[in-house]
Amino acid sequence: MAMITSAYANKILKKLNDDKEYLRKMESEGCMYVAALDEEPVIPDYNYEQVAAAIEEIDNQIVKIKHAINLANLNSEIQVGDKTMTVDQILIRMAQLNRRRATLDTMRKQETKKRLTTSSYMARKTAPEYCYINYDLDVVKADYERIDAEIAAMQIALDKYNQTFEFEVEVEI
Repeated sequence: MAMITSAYANKILKKLNDDKEYLRKMESEGCMYVAALDEEPVIPDYNYEQVAAAIEEIDNQIVKIKHAINLANLNSEIQVGDKTMTVDQILIRMAQLNRRRATLDTMRKQETKKRLTTSSYMARKTAPEYCYINYDLDVVKADYERIDAEIAAMQIALDKYNQTFEFEVEVEI
């Protein structure tokens, strides 16, 4: 058993995934070899049982670490502004807000009135056509700023949590 922070857990997960990728590459390159009939074959240093066991051990460690992170995210509450939320709620809410912010970013960049470009079928028409926004640009800009600030507050709270809150993991580190 070990006590770790989420930030440290993610570093361990990255290393485990790098190690696993190394083993997969070793397996894909070493599981077969080519040799001519008239030469001594150069057999790669590869042992299926060892590689398979090492990959299985890495996968087991990844499962334990990710499970511990998920439990911590479900049970740990963080103060964000005037709200108290669990980490998993914050992550879900941030994803929702990021999608909404992207929409509002597009909307806030629109001109209130924009002339449409003429195409070949419209060339016979003499009066130009315009596209108008159908919303209050100031309200959209204000909503964008509010949501952007809310995301920033959540991210700062999560960053602090990830660096300081320790939880138990069932692996030796």
